[in-house]
Amino acid sequence: MDDNTILVVDDSIINLNILENLLDGYDVIETTNGKSALSILEKEDVHLILLDIVMPEVDGYEICQKIKENEKTKNIPVVFITAKTDEDSIEKAYDVGGSDFVTKPFKPKELLARVKTQLKIHKMEKELRLLALIDPMTKLYNRRYFTSITEHSISFAQRERQELSVIMIDIDDFKNINDTYGHQIGDDVIVLVANTLMKIQRKSDIVCRYGGEEFVILLPNTSLENAKKVAEHARKEVESLSVSDSSQQEISFTISLGVSCVNVDDEETIEKSLKRADDALYNAKKLGKNLTFAL
Repeated sequence: MDDNTILVVDDSIINLNILENLLDGYDVIETTNGKSALSILEKEDVHLILLDIVMPEVDGYEICQKIKENEKTKNIPVVFITAKTDEDSIEKAYDVGGSDFVTKPFKPKELLARVKTQLKIHKMEKELRLLALIDPMTKLYNRRYFTSITEHSISFAQRERQELSVIMIDIDDFKNINDTYGHQIGDDVIVLVANTLMKIQRKSDIVCRYGGEEFVILLPNTSLENAKKVAEHARKEVESLSVSDSSQQEISFTISLGVSCVNVDDEETIEKSLKRADDALYNAKKLGKNLTFAL
C-alpha cells in the first residue's frame, strides 16, 4: 500500500499496542511523547498522525500546532484520539489544525474507516499540489515550482559552499515555426525539446518549463564549466531532432542557451544569477543562435 505510514503518539503503552494490532497492514511508527514525535517527523515520511491530547510535558494540542507550523509537516493530517469528550476540547482540536477527532474507547471499525478516509484525502491533496507545480503540456515542473525550489537550493549551496549553476534555454525562431507550420507543430517542438531535456538531465538536475518556448535547468553542485558541457550536450541533441507536418515534411529546429554560476561566496541571489544567464542567452541569440554562451 502506498502512502501508508502512520505515526501513533500516545503515552500509554497499552494504547499503542492496541492501535498497532488494529492498524495491521499499515506501516506504523510509535512513540510515547510529543518531542520524540517531532523528531520522527523530521526524519520519516509520514502520511497520517494519530495523536493523544493528554500527555506529559507537551500536550497534543501544542504538538499539533508545531506540526502545522512546519513547512515539511503542515499537510500531514492529524487525527486526535482522546478520552476528552467536551465540546471545548473538540473545538480546540480543530482550531489547532486537527483533521478529525475520535473519542476513547474507540470503535475499531470506525477508527479504521476514519484512518482510511484521511489517508485517501491526504493522497488526493498531495496529487493536486503536485499538479499545480507541473506544466500540463510538457510534464516538466513549471515556473512556480522553480521559484519555490531555488530558494532552498541556493540556501543549501551557500551553507555547504557548493557551486550551483543555471541554464536558460530558448527555442530559436519559435514564432516563425508557429506562423509557418501552425501551433500544433509549435507544440510538438516544445514537447520534443522538453523530452530531450528530461532525457539528458542528471539525477540532481531540475528541469522546468519557464514559460512559452523557454526552459530553465538548475544544476546543484555544478561548476560553470560543467554546466556548459551539459548545455552543449542539450544543444547538440536538439540540433539532431525534427518533427513532421501533415505532408511529412521534416522540420528541424535549434535552441540557444545561456549559462551562469551562482556566486555563493558573495551570497548572490538566484535572481542575479538568472539575470546573468538570461544575458548570456541574449548574447547567444545575437551571435547567430544555436549557441551556448556563459557569463
